[in-house]
Amino acid sequence: MRLPLQYNLRNLVVRRTMTLMTAGGIALVVAVLVLTLALAHGFSATLVATGRADNAIVLRGGATSEMMSSLSRDSARIVAADPAVARGPDGEPLAQPEMVVLVNLLRRGDPDASSNVSVRGVDPQVFALRPDIRLREGRMLRPGMDEVLVGRKLDRRFEGCGLGETLHMGGRDWRVVGTFDAGGSGFDSEIWGDREAFLPAFDRVEYSSLTLRLTDPARLADLLARLEADPRVRAEPQIEREYYRLQSQQLAGVIRALGLFLVVVMAAGAVFGALNTMYAAVGSRSREIATLLALGFPPRSILASFLVESVLLCLIGGVLGCLLALPVHGVSTGTTNWASFSEVAFEFRISPGILAIGLLASVVLGLVGGYFPARAAARRTVSEALRAG
Repeated sequence: MRLPLQYNLRNLVVRRTMTLMTAGGIALVVAVLVLTLALAHGFSATLVATGRADNAIVLRGGATSEMMSSLSRDSARIVAADPAVARGPDGEPLAQPEMVVLVNLLRRGDPDASSNVSVRGVDPQVFALRPDIRLREGRMLRPGMDEVLVGRKLDRRFEGCGLGETLHMGGRDWRVVGTFDAGGSGFDSEIWGDREAFLPAFDRVEYSSLTLRLTDPARLADLLARLEADPRVRAEPQIEREYYRLQSQQLAGVIRALGLFLVVVMAAGAVFGALNTMYAAVGSRSREIATLLALGFPPRSILASFLVESVLLCLIGGVLGCLLALPVHGVSTGTTNWASFSEVAFEFRISPGILAIGLLASVVLGLVGGYFPARAAARRTVSEALRAG
């Protein structure tokens, strides 16, 4: 014979002050957990979205990022001529050598604050290789000119990045002639200029990487085998999306680890709060327990009832915590990507899966915090419960 759920709900309402205090502690734990996961998920999703599944990025063999890579012009031409590389309507390979450097820019409104920003030298036909990116304001840059395009998340964050403004980089002044929208990917945090103009300005001779469109992503292994067999080339291709996923792993892992450490510390306090609440409930309801036992409810039903009540109490806190965290969804922030040492602007992303994890965590806290008080209630005899009451 089971106790009705209405019995537990009524007790939570009757002791609403204690219920709200305990639920508030659980809510803070769940909110911190959801925010931590949303931060790591937003950062990872931004970098993963930077790459396409049908594009490959070619780095120097052994290099783990574009910042550490250098690719000669001859190597770039050899790779671009491979049969695994797709061709455009004009018959030319859809492949583009790129040069990536870091520049330090001042933040708007704070002359004492600055951050590294990625500057990418591209071909003026870059949008053919990356059709998901579109010009947002202004016009396309002209080949050979001291002109740049700025990602949409930089124009309001850094000095000189607004349309029509001037950036001083590489000993020269570059005019911002347009801004582009990369759909929330990492390219939104970059500055683009003509590659051949950037190379001498930043004292570079070789490219950083080569981005190309594959005729079929499954042919990447064939391309890799041919490059490994070619003594003229020391280059390693990988799917662009996979490359950016790996770039996000280290920092996203650190964010999750630090966040979970904080959650564990806070959860310990929340569990003690739930324990105190449920022990107080057991102590104040001794006569109820005696009556239930006298009516024939077995001890296991008493245990299950108090355990359900603890879970409901913490689940209320879990729902409140999720609601507290929801307004942060879509809020922009920025951090330094340890793989490239440049700032990446991204948004908190709260997914249904993250909310489910938050609610599941509250249920676990309810089970942990309610088990021992529930067991204590179930072990009482009718006479003990009456004497305690």
